[in-house]
Amino acid sequence: MQSKTLRYLDDGTIELIEQAIGDPKPGEVQVTGGACGICSWDIATARYGKKMHPMAPPGHEGVGYVTKVGKDVKGLAEGDRVAGGGFATRRNLAAERLYKVPDSPLADEFWIVEPVSCAVTGLDHCRLQPGQRIALIGCGFMGQLILQGLLHAPLADLVVIDIAENRLELARQQGVTDTFNSAQMDRADLVAGLKARNFDVVVDSSGSQAGLDLATDIVRRGGLINLFGWIKGDAARFDPTKWHLGGFSVVNSAPSAKLRDPFPPAIDLIHRGIFDLRPLVTHTVPLADYPDLMAEILSGDGSYVKGVVRLDE
Repeated sequence: MQSKTLRYLDDGTIELIEQAIGDPKPGEVQVTGGACGICSWDIATARYGKKMHPMAPPGHEGVGYVTKVGKDVKGLAEGDRVAGGGFATRRNLAAERLYKVPDSPLADEFWIVEPVSCAVTGLDHCRLQPGQRIALIGCGFMGQLILQGLLHAPLADLVVIDIAENRLELARQQGVTDTFNSAQMDRADLVAGLKARNFDVVVDSSGSQAGLDLATDIVRRGGLINLFGWIKGDAARFDPTKWHLGGFSVVNSAPSAKLRDPFPPAIDLIHRGIFDLRPLVTHTVPLADYPDLMAEILSGDGSYVKGVVRLDE
């Protein structure tokens, strides 16, 4: 059978292709349809091509439906909706790397589990305690997921900082009451006002040097900077004197830093509505339209927060 999928070329071009797919091997299941989220890694690869190292794989935020079950597979059956896979309308995947999604009325585009699993790891590394003061820098899609988790914690103070007003408005719609647009404020005034609030934890979800610099300047002495966003490129910098005198800890909460398997709690929390992708997914297209959507994203579409590609055959 044929599967429609894609690959990223060295110049970042998205090439749509077809490839033959056989029956699943022992330990595999065949997954059809569903959807796959567009990651910032995909966007960086489309922008920079092979200069983005490593280049993104052809999708990794998939959800779909089991249509064939290979030998020696237990716990999965035809018809199950599962999290796993990428941008392919039909794919054979190792059963042990898939997670069953419970019966739910939520559409596939709102069951993009992988980024939520990353948010679970990010929240794990916040080391949250009741009554703490938290600042979140960057409220794009991943920052909004972190925010959804933080809004359910018993915090004394929660502040969100970003450079885009539409993202801050979305954060306010999610429930946060205290937001700052750092692009519209004098930096010295912003830092002075935030530093005085004595933040125990600053989560940097911006994926930018400016975000890391701001986190350094506003975390309390002896506090925690949670580096959740990926500053893409070969180098980032820090002021060693500020870090030494600040005495704070810095933790890298990238997916490889997971403290547990984050997929089961991510699935449970989506099912319970703690994480809700419905207000965050702004663009949904079929696979054939993905290159056009990516061009729109790269052009700087201000309405974009999260894109999802449908994988209908």
